[in-house]
Amino acid sequence: MARNEAPRRNVLVMRFSALGDVAMTIPVLYPVCRANPDTRFVMLTKPWPASMFHDRPDNLMVLGVDVNQEYGNVPGLVRLAAKLRKQYHIDAVADLHNVLRTRVIDLCMRLCGIRVIHLDKERSRRKALINHKSDQPVSPTHDRYRRVFRQLGLEAPDDFTRLYDGRAMPVSPIVLEKDLGQRWIAVSPFSAHEGKCYPLEHMRQVVALLSQHENYWIFLMGGGKEEKVALRSIASENERVISMAEIKHGFTDEYALLGKCDLMLTMDSANMHLASLVGLKAVTIWGATAPQCGFQGYGQDGRDDIQLDMDCRPCSIYGERECRNGDYPCLRNITPQVVAEHVIKILEAKQ
Repeated sequence: MARNEAPRRNVLVMRFSALGDVAMTIPVLYPVCRANPDTRFVMLTKPWPASMFHDRPDNLMVLGVDVNQEYGNVPGLVRLAAKLRKQYHIDAVADLHNVLRTRVIDLCMRLCGIRVIHLDKERSRRKALINHKSDQPVSPTHDRYRRVFRQLGLEAPDDFTRLYDGRAMPVSPIVLEKDLGQRWIAVSPFSAHEGKCYPLEHMRQVVALLSQHENYWIFLMGGGKEEKVALRSIASENERVISMAEIKHGFTDEYALLGKCDLMLTMDSANMHLASLVGLKAVTIWGATAPQCGFQGYGQDGRDDIQLDMDCRPCSIYGERECRNGDYPCLRNITPQVVAEHVIKILEAKQ
């Protein structure tokens, strides 16, 4: 669609949280936009996730709105729906979240005769999986996102490669120049729930083992106050280990860094999905959750992941449930030596 040409259709797309789930929309939404050039897509999310939509197609608008404060109640959401409908002439809605706040907007749109398709969360399949009544996996989230667009009659090809494909990656003043022969590893040891976090002391040992290789540079990823303190300690104990939590940065900087990395070691977390956006191989440590829950990073090879075969896994879709054993043996029993050796094997195979 030319910039001065009126779109034939305007589709509202909604996904508010969490950060990883919003990141997972990009490998689906960008190909949809490019395959439907006469349609304008208006992506509605929260302000911080909105800033991750780099290198986007011309027919994609991204709106970051505060659904916790400014539109934090039903009247506010009704007002938001009316504003979106009038300002962007919305013809259809792709609800990729399917939660209470998006359902309020859905209802407002339906009452105005606008077609709405929402994400199928496959709740019965999820329940059977975590209760170990079935081994049938939940459909990958990317596939279920894609299904929403197809139900709206839109082309939804599965052909995403990476951001900035065929173009230079962004440059950041906080990202070092990479010397020939260096191997850069991004390490993201945290996640939103304890059931998805490899024990920090274990990860400390992993970093120590990896840092013994003089051509390895390790970049620790994290953002919270407690995470910053923990990563500072790990970085101070090892050579060529840098805590990115100490450096104020945004998604441009993170994409620039990940674009130079050779591998990411991560949890089932947002950073796994950010790695996918730039085509970076991610080795994921899975604990309470598992790839069968539907959240494998786009284009990632599950054979590179690290996980234990246990009868109680997966016990949670999001990792929020307390461990029935009390101490998450699914994570604790993965030794630092196994993790470090696995990472080294993959890195050395790339040479």
